[in-house]
Amino acid sequence: MFSNTTRRAQRGMRREWRLHALSIFSLTVAFVCLGAALLVLTNLRALEERWSHAGRASIYLKDTAKEDDVDAFKSTLTMVQGVTAVHYVSSGEARQQFGEQELDAKSELAALPAEAFPASIEVEVRPDMTDTELADIVGKLRQLPAVEDVETYQAWTERLARLVRGGVAASALLALVVFAAVLAVIGSTIRLALQRRRMEVEVLKLVGATDGFVKGPFILEGSVQGLLGAVGAIGLLGLLFFLVRGRLDSELAALIGVDPSFLPWPVALGMAGLGALLGALAATASLRKLVAI
Repeated sequence: MFSNTTRRAQRGMRREWRLHALSIFSLTVAFVCLGAALLVLTNLRALEERWSHAGRASIYLKDTAKEDDVDAFKSTLTMVQGVTAVHYVSSGEARQQFGEQELDAKSELAALPAEAFPASIEVEVRPDMTDTELADIVGKLRQLPAVEDVETYQAWTERLARLVRGGVAASALLALVVFAAVLAVIGSTIRLALQRRRMEVEVLKLVGATDGFVKGPFILEGSVQGLLGAVGAIGLLGLLFFLVRGRLDSELAALIGVDPSFLPWPVALGMAGLGALLGALAATASLRKLVAI
């Protein structure tokens, strides 16, 4: 039964290949929009995860801090539970590191003297340290007289979290638009294909064919259209992603701490399966008046 339905669907798609090709192209465009949103969201989540477990803090010292105070401060920090490494960065070293990262050597920032860059102590902590534990350590460090400020990058993480939540909401809205577009495109295509095969359908009904027998090929065609549209979108996104990634500066990836990644395979398979399911649903809905033909 299924093989017969498959052969009839293949014959119908070959006969109306221009119609189905246009439908698949339209579906690919729709799924590219959804896939691009999911791709951005995937990398934002990875960036949020990376910075939420940065495992480091920068302690900026006052200009009045003496060398003996810094050495004692470093020794004390190494004994704090949860601290794994301590590294002192002088004003000169901070100025040199900034100069290496600054692309335009003639810019005003690059011309700043070493005194403009505060000395700091870079502290690495356990990656599994909770926010409460880190906040407790930071609160105690800020009370020390030699400390100007402490940066834990938590504010950056919170901004990323808000951006991810906004991305999720936008992706959900975009998904609804894409679903509506898929249902409309496939529904219109199947109805047009049905009209073009009206004579064939009428003959099948006259000889006693059931509704399921007549509808089967059309539903399969709709499912294939949705599947091919989603797969085409994933393939196009993959091509564009690797082209852009090849031109991405490796230093930028090292700076943010995350290499751009493509859609995880469960998401890609989910898109393909969703396309097939939406195609079958759209075809079924478009054939609800078949009995009246």
